[in-house]
Amino acid sequence: MKKILLLSVGLLIANVYGQRECGTTEKMNEFFAKNPQALAKKQDLRNYLMSKNTTGKNVQTVITIPIVVHVLYKTTAQNISEAQIASQIAILNNDFRKLNADFNTVVPDAFKPAGADMELAFCMATKDPNGNPTTGIERKSVPTSFDFENNYYVASGLTAWDPTKYLNIWVGDVPSPSLGWAYLPDAAGYPEDGLAIGYKYFGTTGAAQFPYNGGRTATHEIGHYFGLLHPWGEDDSVCGTADNDDGCADTPATNNPYSGGNVFPDNSNMCTPSANGAMFMNFMDYVTDTEMALFSNDQKTIKTNTMSGPRASLLNSNGCAFLAVNEVEKANSINLFPNPTTQYISIASPLARINEVEIFNSEGRLVKKAVIKNETDKIDVNDLASGVYYVRTYNDKDFVKSMKFIKK
Repeated sequence: MKKILLLSVGLLIANVYGQRECGTTEKMNEFFAKNPQALAKKQDLRNYLMSKNTTGKNVQTVITIPIVVHVLYKTTAQNISEAQIASQIAILNNDFRKLNADFNTVVPDAFKPAGADMELAFCMATKDPNGNPTTGIERKSVPTSFDFENNYYVASGLTAWDPTKYLNIWVGDVPSPSLGWAYLPDAAGYPEDGLAIGYKYFGTTGAAQFPYNGGRTATHEIGHYFGLLHPWGEDDSVCGTADNDDGCADTPATNNPYSGGNVFPDNSNMCTPSANGAMFMNFMDYVTDTEMALFSNDQKTIKTNTMSGPRASLLNSNGCAFLAVNEVEKANSINLFPNPTTQYISIASPLARINEVEIFNSEGRLVKKAVIKNETDKIDVNDLASGVYYVRTYNDKDFVKSMKFIKK
């Protein structure tokens, strides 16, 4: 009877308030349509993020991410309070460190061993891009006609602080049915990179509204920011296809989202039914805020690869902390990705300045030189023949580190 009651309540919530809708897939499709060069590199990056054998390692164990919140408001109610913003940062810090109090009550015993401390912490920026003191919050009154969905990150809204150094969050009047969206690492460094979220779904107090007033919309979307997909992979995927893969063996494959009111074990959307059924309580599914409570170990692997690769520049941000690292740590932080590759390589060097790269073939002949600025720069290797190549990196004319990669 209790299970039936829980299911009925969950279904009632979903019907009255609408199912959680994430706009990330739609926004990424728009992004790839506008940036075909990024689409060509999509699979190389996805292979890298899903790999369990990458060589890159983060210098820090727990990485602190500086956040700037851009509030775009049409009404007084939309001009959310500092307390509402603080409540969201607290949720992020609990969820990404596996310190959320509901982990033990929401996650079934069968899935608890898969639960991961993502080793990410979040802080409000204390320095702006010019080094000036800041609260990490920007506010702007916009007209009622303001098109938040398409203009939040341009001059009529609030432009991003350097997206290679800050996690930008825009809060405003997100159009229904989406609760928000965040860009995958493919968009690292682009002007729109970050999280856009509705003011009613941000934090746990103030304007936040039930049933999405638990701060978990931001947890879900920031999961995307660090490379995580939905458990069913790409939207509209079919079981057994390439799109039906989030790269995580410990999140059982499903072909549709779960919208809430589910009782463990649930096989209704499972590609292959099992004794434990779906991990519908994962933060990357679509259940309501009180029904999601964990990231998995394989999702943590993707996060670690993201921080060793396309988002490594966040490691050297002093947006809310000063760095103190030695030369060995600087050298160890340098990583080449993706590897193997077909289209491009990037050099992640968060703690040591790299601005010149030389690529040699297996015979020792120089085949390409490139000037780079940061981890978002991509060196095109599509024209190179298949084989093993060696990369030498330089800070101006000073040699820093040698690495190799495989061109397929």
